[in-house]
Amino acid sequence: MMNKGGYVYIITNKPHGTLYIGVTNNLIRRIDEHRRKVGSEFAAKYNLTHLVHFETFLDIREAIAREKQLKGWRREKKDALIAASNPSWKDLWQELIE
Repeated sequence: MMNKGGYVYIITNKPHGTLYIGVTNNLIRRIDEHRRKVGSEFAAKYNLTHLVHFETFLDIREAIAREKQLKGWRREKKDALIAASNPSWKDLWQELIE
């Protein structure tokens, strides 16, 4: 069986706002869904549409394991992870679709 790759992503509503950590096999489709308020009541409720961090994996199982790891982290550690790759917490959506 051919296993597809995957992504772990973090979205928010504003810098240092509410965070949502998810996993998907199609990052562009999934972020588009969040932006249209589809597929996650939590993300829709808090207007979580800004992609601030993502990681790519060759195996979806690795992405799922990483998602679980990140969800177990304290908020300060999550903030530091985002700041390391995206210091201004800018929305990475535009770069993703270009």
